[in-house]
Amino acid sequence: MGRTIWVGDVHGCARELSGLIDKLQITGDDQLVFVGDLVARGPDTAGVLSLARRLGARSVRGNHEQRLLTARAALRDKKRPPRLSPSHQNLLETLTAEEWAFLEGLPLSLEFPGHNIRVVHAGVLPGLAFAAQKPDTLLNIRSITPAGEASERYAKQSWAASYREDPHVVFGHNAQSGLQLHACATGLDTGCVYGGRLSALVLAFGVQPPEPRLRVDAIVSASSTRRPVDFGPRPD
Repeated sequence: MGRTIWVGDVHGCARELSGLIDKLQITGDDQLVFVGDLVARGPDTAGVLSLARRLGARSVRGNHEQRLLTARAALRDKKRPPRLSPSHQNLLETLTAEEWAFLEGLPLSLEFPGHNIRVVHAGVLPGLAFAAQKPDTLLNIRSITPAGEASERYAKQSWAASYREDPHVVFGHNAQSGLQLHACATGLDTGCVYGGRLSALVLAFGVQPPEPRLRVDAIVSASSTRRPVDFGPRPD
């Protein structure tokens, strides 16, 4: 039995993804999973999607995939699309039919019961049944407001610090917080596209995430080749 490998936000960094794959020495017995945001910001979204498809990887939908899909649907329906960055606009105009089909097929969550893991892009609102979670929460949450509502804003305390439930949640989206090793959640966005690292959680078949102080040994990272960016809180 191979390993399951969950990879953080790639954001078009195909070179770093290739380096991480080489470092992990991925074989056909391994299962590769992405937490979303494969696309945009970085230089080579096409290369990332090509690698993902070639390796038979699975992924959830991230907010950046959703943004592109929303814009494409608006254009198809002859409505005004959402405001896009130059990176997203370029992808809107250049993605192939095969690439669009890949993005459209991405679910909002994936389940790995053998590992007691659920994957979503951004997170969940603790204390709320998963069936009642809003898609916007799964795609965008970073923190919890004083009123107990999901917020996309960065805060020093992530939503995941308050999550004490099953299953364990593996997520991305929150680059400013970096690697997050909480009791019942693991955040894998370590800011590769901002000059940080591309990180993965690697577990053998049937193994559940260990406690945080031991889980760090299950994290494998590849350094970014991009110039480091000192960024503040980001709304998207």
